[in-house]
Parts: sequence; C-alpha cells; structure tokens
Amino acid sequence: MHAIEHRIHLYIQLLRLDKPIGILLLLWPTLNALWIASNGAPNWQHVLIFTLGTVLMRSAGCAINDFADREFDKHVQRTAQRPLTSGKLHAWEALVLAALLALISFAFILPLNLLTKQLSVLALIVAASYPYFKRFFAIPQAYLGIAFGFGIPMAFAAVTGKVPTIAWLLLIANIFWAIAYDTEYAMVDREDDLKIGIRTSAITFGQWDIRAIMFSYGVSLLLIAYVGFTLHRGAYFYLGIGCAIGIAYFHYKLIKDRNAENCFRAFLHNNYFGAAIFMGGVLDGLKTP
Repeated sequence: MHAIEHRIHLYIQLLRLDKPIGILLLLWPTLNALWIASNGAPNWQHVLIFTLGTVLMRSAGCAINDFADREFDKHVQRTAQRPLTSGKLHAWEALVLAALLALISFAFILPLNLLTKQLSVLALIVAASYPYFKRFFAIPQAYLGIAFGFGIPMAFAAVTGKVPTIAWLLLIANIFWAIAYDTEYAMVDREDDLKIGIRTSAITFGQWDIRAIMFSYGVSLLLIAYVGFTLHRGAYFYLGIGCAIGIAYFHYKLIKDRNAENCFRAFLHNNYFGAAIFMGGVLDGLKTP
C-alpha cells in the first residue's frame, strides 16, 4: 500500500497538482472570457466544462513539459529532483498520463459546438509544442501566453459560435501577461538556463528585464481596458483593472533588485492579478441596470 501511495504522490508531483498556481493562471483569463462572452451571465455547464478542462490540460502540459525537459532539468537546481528527471518515473508514464488527460478533457467538450472542438485540437498542438520552443525561440514566454490563453477563443466559440475581435485582443493581452509573469519566473533560473542553453525572456531581455516586465503588464491592462471600453463596461470592471495596476506595482517592488526568492514570490502573486481582473468583470455583470 505504501508503494502505491508513493507512486500516486509522484504522479501528483509530475502533474503539478500540488502546485495550483499554473491552474489559476490558465483559469482566470478563461473564466473572464466566459463572463464577457455571455455578458455576465454564463451557462454553468460551460463554467464546469472549462474549469475541469483547464485543470486536465494544465496537468497534461506539465507531463509533456517534463518529458521534453527531462535531460535539461538535471542541470537546474530547482528542477533536478522532479520525478522524471530523478528517474523515479519512466518517460513513457508521462506520455501515457498526458494522452489520457487530453482525451478526458476532449470528452468534456463533446457537448459543445464544432468550432470549439476544432479550437481544442489547435490548443493541444500549441500546448504539446511549447516545451520545444525553448530550444530556439528567444521569447518562449510569448508562445506560453498563447498556450495558456487558448481557453479565451474557445470560450467565445462555445458561447457565441464565433471568435470575435475582442477575443483575439484578450488573447494578445494574455500573451503580454504571460511574458510578464513567466519572465519573473525565468529570472529565478537565469544562471542555470545560461549554462545549459535554454532560451528564456529573462536571458533575451537581459538588463532590460524589469522594464520589459512592467511594459508587458501595461500592454495587457490597456488591451483589457480597451475591451471594457468597447463593451461599455462600468466602474467595477475598471476597479478590477485598477487593483491589477496596484498588484503590478507591488511586483515591481519585489523584482527591482532581481532577488531570486522575491522574483518567485512575484510570479506566484500573479494569481491575484488575474483574480482582480476577473472579479471586476463579475461584479460589473452583477450590477443593477
């Protein structure tokens, strides 16, 4: 029994179910898109489907990422003891788990329309290919933003049967947000990544890393504000954005000295950034006409 429990614990580590921050960074923009697409009154079946799908696909993505990076992770102090890298799990186990979770996730969207299903296939391709972009792409965090934000066009497709311009603007906003928070994350491993040849935005931006992070926060928030303006959103929507501005400034205070521990704290704190924007939209949708 002890061996089975140990195996389950290793699978939980592989799928990062013990570290929910990744789930939340995918979930907030997806739920925000659902609320916007449905004008503040989402179908609760959609909410359940997209929430469960986000958890499953994030876990599948983690398994694929660890499979792709299993040799590189040996040389990074923070990742050296991950289940695949340390040899506690086999590579084939990660692939089987990723495929199983992706299939279950697809089963959840079967009740949705054809466009949503088609977008889900594209989302899977993007998620599976992301780990390999770190081999050659100077800012893989931008590609991560696409992978982490694909729930946005899928949410609009599920609700409206199409993907309007505002959905793509929200996806672009998510790309810039991902560049901001994942650069903070990459700053923690910058020295190790330089040694092994992994490409990250923290390395590409170099001495401009903090400016790039704050610029990315700014572009993300401006795009979301523009979407709100286009849709004639009220004060609560912009209050959420205002809270996010304050949170971004707090992140600046954390990262300005490039201390690794504080950079990681800033990364984790992005949960509140996403939650603030989402809650602003929810409250705006609840206001009395």
